[in-house]
Amino acid sequence: MVTFLPSRPGRLADVPSFGRGIGGAESNVACALAAAGHRTRWVGRVGADGFGDHLVDAVAAYGVDTSAVQRDPHRPTGIYFRTATDRDADGFEVVYYRAGSAASAMSPRNMPLDELAAGRVLHLSGITAALSADCLALMRTLTARRPGRPLVSFDVNHRAHLWREAEGPRVLLDLARGADLVFVGEDEAETAWGVVGAEAIREALPEPSVLVVKQGAAGAVVFERCAASFPADGAQDPVAGRGKKPRSGPDTVAFVPAPRVDVVAPVGAGDAFAAGFLSATLRGLPVRDRIRHGHLMAAAALTVPGDLGTPPSRAHADRLAALDADAWGKLRLGPGWTDVTQPKGAADQEVRTP
Repeated sequence: MVTFLPSRPGRLADVPSFGRGIGGAESNVACALAAAGHRTRWVGRVGADGFGDHLVDAVAAYGVDTSAVQRDPHRPTGIYFRTATDRDADGFEVVYYRAGSAASAMSPRNMPLDELAAGRVLHLSGITAALSADCLALMRTLTARRPGRPLVSFDVNHRAHLWREAEGPRVLLDLARGADLVFVGEDEAETAWGVVGAEAIREALPEPSVLVVKQGAAGAVVFERCAASFPADGAQDPVAGRGKKPRSGPDTVAFVPAPRVDVVAPVGAGDAFAAGFLSATLRGLPVRDRIRHGHLMAAAALTVPGDLGTPPSRAHADRLAALDADAWGKLRLGPGWTDVTQPKGAADQEVRTP
């Protein structure tokens, strides 16, 4: 979607002007990964209109391959407006104009399933499932376990106001159970499913090999059943066990606190965290470093006004992720902390997002 960001805090009725940007959970993740040096492709549908032109051009400017994006001559590009406050804060407002949009017409019949299966990781969002019955059918197709599929990453992204039916939480739980790697906020799991605490969330979602429970400013907990299922940088072997029933066995559990962050705008952190965690996953890093890279990418988004921040260079992020526990605990990140040039030639595994 094209997003309109307010020029100042306040009710939408009182904001005099808005700045144009880009938004969308999957495209945010693709852009952040591309900016971090990975090869990514965003697959989707936009209108054959000026907003569609802007969206495709802006995503491509991050280095994302947009060659599989479809242009719909009959439906418009979706747009939305939001206030400047945190999504969970009192007074937060968001208004979507996406009913009948080009993206809402995505389905298993018109999307290039071969393109979506060609990357090493396929990243999906629960937001897409809420857009239409056709979008939900596409999500069910992509999360169905089958031999040879890529590693499926799924961010629950529960947005109650997008679901017209009360079954939305159950649908999201079903989709998450079909994924290999799941991101969910502890707060959204309680809101959607009435499940309280990371351990209880894992009990509700035993199928994914990796479950990432985000706990806001406190940190994140990762439950991992099969660490060997992720290939290291440049590996040619397919992901072990992908497309098959998850392997049985006990979890390893890791908690990593988030660094202190001087927040500029509390938006975009969830998508950025997913991008950082996926980046480190594709590089075969240990779980502690995967979580820390997620926190660092989230901090990059939190210290800028919009949804997308400039990520730290890979070397810079690796140095911070390697800090000992005491130094990591003292880390504080503010605006401008990522001002290090991204090194060339850092391209990595391919990630595709619809």
